[in-house]
Amino acid sequence: MTIGQDIKPIDAYPRVRRMRFRFGQPEPMTHHFVQDDIPLTHLISVLSGAFPPGEESFIRSVRKFSGEITDPVLKKRVAGFIGQEAVHGQQHRALNDQLIEMGFPIVRAFTFEPGARRERALITVENLVPRQVHLAVTALAEHYTSTLAARVLGSEAIQDIPGDPEVWNLLNWHAFEELEHKSVAFDVYRATGGSETVRIVLMAGTYALTIPVVSLGVAASILSDPRSWRPIKVMRQSIRLYRGPIVKGLMKEIRPYMRPGFHPDDVDTAALLEHWRQELFGARGELNDRIG
Repeated sequence: MTIGQDIKPIDAYPRVRRMRFRFGQPEPMTHHFVQDDIPLTHLISVLSGAFPPGEESFIRSVRKFSGEITDPVLKKRVAGFIGQEAVHGQQHRALNDQLIEMGFPIVRAFTFEPGARRERALITVENLVPRQVHLAVTALAEHYTSTLAARVLGSEAIQDIPGDPEVWNLLNWHAFEELEHKSVAFDVYRATGGSETVRIVLMAGTYALTIPVVSLGVAASILSDPRSWRPIKVMRQSIRLYRGPIVKGLMKEIRPYMRPGFHPDDVDTAALLEHWRQELFGARGELNDRIG
């Protein structure tokens, strides 16, 4: 089946799948688990480290408006969103535990137990800003993840990158579910009177900082890992990453969010979703045996 073939989606709401990935089994993960590619390995590690606290924050932002959502369809979509994000955090924590064991100190910086001091500090910051701003940040973050997800699932060049099979299973599943719920936080924001100006201004600031902040995070991760201190190789691979199918043109695809009247469903990913629904969870789906 060709990626992007025109097939209609069949699920109205995001479905919560209780996944159980098996990192490091039966073969141990290699340290640079993506094609012996140092920057890409560290990019995935940094993102994986950030996902659990980020997704828990997204859940809190939507729950602040749970009593104001009257549309029964949106209520069901919110329930699916919360369930999916909770499982994403759980499974990325499992990968993060493996990465910490393997010697990725930067991942430890994102790792804390519920109720820990760092989580309490994050919740304090969330509560200091207006709740509509917190929700707007969630909506724009979901646009980032869904845009990247569409790239990952829609590009044969990305799918052909050799790497640890279970990490790719996790990334494909996560990307698929990001597309399933890509407009939920946005629709809650809009349904509860969220300002277009606030939405656009927050994205404009985030947009300007994205490449510098992510690049600094990856650089810090590499510097914290002595097995990655190979400057010439890192420089060569970093240039390839920025010019390759994961990064090149990504920010251009993010930009439409700043257009007044934009909606995430303006980007049609229905055919891509249905293709990957069959690949991952169809009758012969690759990940059916990962559902707990």
